[in-house]
Amino acid sequence: MDTIGQRTPLIDGIEKVTGRARYTADLPFGETLVGRIRRSAVAHGVIRRIDTSKARALAGVRAVITGEDFAAPYGVIPIAQNEWPLARGKVRYRGEPLVAVAAVDDATAQAALAAIDIDIEPLPAYFSAADARADGAVLLHEKKVGNIEREVDHTFGDVELGFAQADLVREQTFHYAEVAHGQIELNAAVAEYEPERARLTTHSVTQVPYYLHLTLAQCLGMDTSQIRVVKPFVGGGFGHRVEPLNFEMVTAALARAAGGTVKMKQSREDSFLTHRGRPETDIRLKIGLRRSGQITAVDCEIVQRGGAYGGYGLVTILYAGALLHALYRVGAVKYRGYRVYTNTPPCGAMRGHGAVDVRHAFESLLDSMARELNLDPFALRRANLITPPYRTLNDLQVNSYGLPECIDWVEQESGWKARHGKLPRGRGLGFACSHYVSGSAKPVHWSGEPHAVINLKLDFDGGITILTGASDIGQGSSTLLTQVVAEVMHLPMQRIRVVATDSALTPKDNGSYSSRVSFMVGNAALRAAEALKRVLIDAAAKRLEASPDDIEWLGESARVCGTDRALEFKQVVQAALADTGTLTVKGAWSTPPETQGGKFRGAAVGSTAGFSYAATAVEVSVDEDTGAVKVERVWVAHDCGRALNPLAVEGQVQGAVWMGMGQALSEETQYHDGLHLRPNMLDYRIPTIVESPRIDVHLVESNDPLGPFGAKEASEGAIHSFAPALTNAIFDATGIRLTELPATPDRVLDAIVARRRAEKLRKAVADKG
Repeated sequence: MDTIGQRTPLIDGIEKVTGRARYTADLPFGETLVGRIRRSAVAHGVIRRIDTSKARALAGVRAVITGEDFAAPYGVIPIAQNEWPLARGKVRYRGEPLVAVAAVDDATAQAALAAIDIDIEPLPAYFSAADARADGAVLLHEKKVGNIEREVDHTFGDVELGFAQADLVREQTFHYAEVAHGQIELNAAVAEYEPERARLTTHSVTQVPYYLHLTLAQCLGMDTSQIRVVKPFVGGGFGHRVEPLNFEMVTAALARAAGGTVKMKQSREDSFLTHRGRPETDIRLKIGLRRSGQITAVDCEIVQRGGAYGGYGLVTILYAGALLHALYRVGAVKYRGYRVYTNTPPCGAMRGHGAVDVRHAFESLLDSMARELNLDPFALRRANLITPPYRTLNDLQVNSYGLPECIDWVEQESGWKARHGKLPRGRGLGFACSHYVSGSAKPVHWSGEPHAVINLKLDFDGGITILTGASDIGQGSSTLLTQVVAEVMHLPMQRIRVVATDSALTPKDNGSYSSRVSFMVGNAALRAAEALKRVLIDAAAKRLEASPDDIEWLGESARVCGTDRALEFKQVVQAALADTGTLTVKGAWSTPPETQGGKFRGAAVGSTAGFSYAATAVEVSVDEDTGAVKVERVWVAHDCGRALNPLAVEGQVQGAVWMGMGQALSEETQYHDGLHLRPNMLDYRIPTIVESPRIDVHLVESNDPLGPFGAKEASEGAIHSFAPALTNAIFDATGIRLTELPATPDRVLDAIVARRRAEKLRKAVADKG
């Protein structure tokens, strides 16, 4: 009955591939009201009037609401709650929700929105971090001087001494475009309000049902006991849904105002305007190296264009600095970070939260410096490897570290020694490393409760039901929990079912973000299964008149060691239920204190119970006449601790690589005076199967001492190393160093042309000399 380590199809795969899976927009609620939102056409301004009288007078309109109908603002971070579900007092970006209606059909809803008279007095608007920070800029939010949401100033070690001890010091600036998540499923919510009972039930696409539950109560001024949140099937998230989103609160408020059920289905453009993607980022990075490749000092400054509201912003800017650590040994680190408010859609968390851009900068500059020192890029990384257990300068704990094995595999499989620098012109190999957390060691909402709880129910039918609040958003967490319970119980997976993410039935879970579910919820499931097995062993011992220590648990049976006295599983269940009836046991898990970071301000961000590691090599071909870059092949080794389900883990790693390829090659949001220029899948260029290369995945198992069966993060670590491996490969192919992403043909061609001009100028100067 071994299930851990087996290539196991996802337990919800049949529903997905047959079309039987019901997503939020598919749910059969019968007749529902249609919810629609009108958005601001002004990027920044004072709301002078929203006259809804004509809309309310239309036949078929059941509710009209504005920002005044909410009790409080919201935000996923308790100390940064400054966004209203519908704008109140001011608008701060073009496309911000202003007013919403519920009507009997879509045509009536659209007519009602058009009938609303809105008057907004424009204010100066700022669409770049530099403009928002300029002297005299109007503040988007009171008391946020310089439009800075969060400023970070962290220094660890003697940075000046580190640079003085270096044999080579180099500094470079980098620029990264804002990118969006591009999840397949469009945003949707269905809210049902029962006026007689004053109860609200919301079904939504969320990754964080618990945080949504709290936010609904806060924004609507309701007691949490009056609210039920259910997450159906979700078609991807990648961070877009790791915080409560405005349309969810708006749908609920409409349902309450109408005294019925409201369905809100949004367009792709709505998703782009709701956003929460990776922010436009500027980085200045300085690194000092010894001739051996040892990193003596790092000085990094990052400015992020965060958009109009707080969201996850203060966490994002802290992650960017925290994860300068824990990949390599570094002598000293200085980090300055600025999260800036601008009149653009709010940014937030996205796969690889906070660290993707700075990892590209770091690995790119390392590659350039290795060339100057005549060091192989692999040798440079090996000069800075960690030996666990290891405590970083900023108090992060590393307990397992499979990066050396990752590096070895990628070097061999890519044929690095024989091919790097030796391929034909226009063809190149690049390499980079990366890491990521296995969940945040401290939750967003610190309540003292366990980080994860699993309930197991066993009844007369002999089936075990896993009750979990963990959100399966396509990553396979429900399958993983089933495998863990089956492994501990020595039972077939067919005996186990999962009931997930219904606040009326399942225990609270913080949600699917920062790759926390496998590590944290997996540990809770393991403990719950062990507790249930102990109960069954005790019941079998009592029925067989033996000591529990003498019971051999075989899964489908239990027997007294050394005898033929045994009970079938069904008989053990009957014995266990004899006195109590239905059994429910609980497993809980929290991160150990030593993994929760240091005591300085912001220390919790970046702390984790386990870091994953990855190494990536990319082979590219570059057309120097057009600037077009083609990824020919990718090799990626990922240290996942232990692959509980290698089939799913390999898919997650491939997905991370593919998503990294999008950011590296083609994806970027663009605005003109705050107007989104690419709010669709035609203009926002996500790679298709045509651009997808062969991706060879190797799983390294370092067996983390805290992870369930040794497992740790598997979905995000590899995304960080793809982009630098790609641009390092472009350098190998063409001799140009790209410091701006994405590497679109126009940017690559501009760099090639600039290099050719520089070469001609140098030649002309040499000829004259």
